[in-house]
Amino acid sequence: MKKKLFDKFAELFGNTDGTRFYFSPGRVNLIGEHTDYNGGHVFPCALTLGTYGAARMREDRLIHFYSMNLNSFGVVEASLDDLTNKKEYNWANYPLGVVWAFCEKGFVPDKGFDMVIWGNIPNGSGLSSSASLEVLTGVILRDLYGFDSLTMTDLALIGQFSENNFNGCNCGIMDQFAVAMGKKDNAIFLDTSTLNYEYAPIDLEDAKIIITNSKVKHSLVDSAYNDRRRECAEALEAMQKGMEIDSLGNLTPEEFESHKSLIQDPICLKRAKHAVYENQRTIDAVAALKAGDLTRFGELMNMSHVSLRDDYEVSCEEIDILVDLAWKIPGVIGSRITGGGFGGCTVSIVKNDAVDTFIESIGKAYKERVGHDAEFYTVDIGDGASRID
Repeated sequence: MKKKLFDKFAELFGNTDGTRFYFSPGRVNLIGEHTDYNGGHVFPCALTLGTYGAARMREDRLIHFYSMNLNSFGVVEASLDDLTNKKEYNWANYPLGVVWAFCEKGFVPDKGFDMVIWGNIPNGSGLSSSASLEVLTGVILRDLYGFDSLTMTDLALIGQFSENNFNGCNCGIMDQFAVAMGKKDNAIFLDTSTLNYEYAPIDLEDAKIIITNSKVKHSLVDSAYNDRRRECAEALEAMQKGMEIDSLGNLTPEEFESHKSLIQDPICLKRAKHAVYENQRTIDAVAALKAGDLTRFGELMNMSHVSLRDDYEVSCEEIDILVDLAWKIPGVIGSRITGGGFGGCTVSIVKNDAVDTFIESIGKAYKERVGHDAEFYTVDIGDGASRID
């Protein structure tokens, strides 16, 4: 991959003298969906799929972005003197937003840079191609300009800040945190209200994690994602009239049930119910994993999907078909939608001897019912973003 990127870099920018090489993963969330902006727990892991980058500082104030995946856009040129979101920049607004966020936080590059990327995360799949690119850009800026005081957690927070304020998607911290802090063969049990976290080894013995891409693209900025955030905020405000809480993640299911009459709006009530119960499911799932009870972990994944489908209403027909098909296959431990929703992917834990059946039978039935193919990725859990020497 390095040769491919460096060849393109040399073709575009003359040579590769002083060019550095970087990688930033995608992520999949095993359980704990739409809890991150509600102050709850999440349980994501970084993938070995991700975004590769080659970058080098310039002597002037220009910034050049080029994507080998989106080469029809050519080299996108911006300047340190005009860090604004422009429609014609398209995908490059994500890395440009990180440059803007660095400046907002007081880390101001004095020169521009050239950057070429290539990624193998399917676009719009819900595997965090945007967070992968944001954290990649953060690692590049820290490395090129010597902003050594910034930790990987800082880079995750800067990525979230840029997506919220430069690109207009009100995402929580989970995606950027998982991309920045990933650890091979471990998922991250993260309390999003405090950013306290622990690594939990994922030892599936005779099972695999399979991601199924519905090939239905979502765009969180244009979708109901921000609506869900607002509905949860309204539910929280209603509950705060009768109890002292900072977030829905503070509540146990029992506390929620005894105070839920405070929420008058039936839609907001459903959203809050999901946030509270999903948080508890995530805590229970990690405990089950630690106890070696993979069956219980799978049951909680399945319950998570039902809640995301019925209470949070972020699934869609194609995703529900994939999950329903998965649930009928012996050897599937658990299966659910993953990511922001409205399309994208499912994540399933499948016993090794059922993997071939899973891919074959779901692939065939899905195409018959939906009219297009699904894609399957048997994934490995990898490390977080870094410079690769």
